[in-house]
Amino acid sequence: MAVGVLALQGSFNEHMAALRRIGVKGVEVRRPEQLESIDSLIIPGGESTTMAKLANYHNLFPALREFVNSGKPVWGTCAGLIFLADKAVGVKAGGQELVGGLNCTVHRNYFGSQLQSFETELSVPKLAEKEGGPDVCRAVFIRAPAILEVGADVEVLADYPVSSDNLPSMATRGEDKEDNIGPLDKVIVAVRQGNLLGTAFHPELTADTRWHSLFLRMGEEIGERRLQCITTNSDDHPKGKGTPDLPIFE
Repeated sequence: MAVGVLALQGSFNEHMAALRRIGVKGVEVRRPEQLESIDSLIIPGGESTTMAKLANYHNLFPALREFVNSGKPVWGTCAGLIFLADKAVGVKAGGQELVGGLNCTVHRNYFGSQLQSFETELSVPKLAEKEGGPDVCRAVFIRAPAILEVGADVEVLADYPVSSDNLPSMATRGEDKEDNIGPLDKVIVAVRQGNLLGTAFHPELTADTRWHSLFLRMGEEIGERRLQCITTNSDDHPKGKGTPDLPIFE
């Protein structure tokens, strides 16, 4: 399996290092044609506006959307999560182009400025169930987004409680009135929807490689399902003796 890491800006080197720790070689991706030679893609954290400008400059958005729609695994961390969201609020004036595909609404800078970055022990029983290890993981939130709502087809893997004690003020977060965000007692910070994985934090900055292992396992599961589908389809129409080689149109 060839794992690509979008290497326009942000923590792509850290993802490459995390992949090496579990014996996988990553491929840095900067051009649309490079997406044709990889089986899965990580969109790293960074500055989402800058990443979007660079992606536009290299004409990557059409190829990224095609990759997402192909069913191949894609994982977005922090800024990468914003890229994958169908809708983003709290964005800069003029909006921001998104890849889309993940049925959720993301607040671009929910946890505040760089000064409000933090680390925490995050409860992740679903990750532990799939990958073993403890029911918590060390989560690094750097000027982080948060998922405000998800569709019915999205599996929530982790959430984080919010209160006036651990959340910046509305003014600090720079929220717009049109965002129409009501009071929340928790926000979602990790999700999966089919071939898409999203985390608001940075697993690549910790020694815990279970999120990367989970992502690789997603690729194996999708590959197995495709193989099963191909096998089932071929069995449905067995070729008898004397069947012509040319296709038969019904």
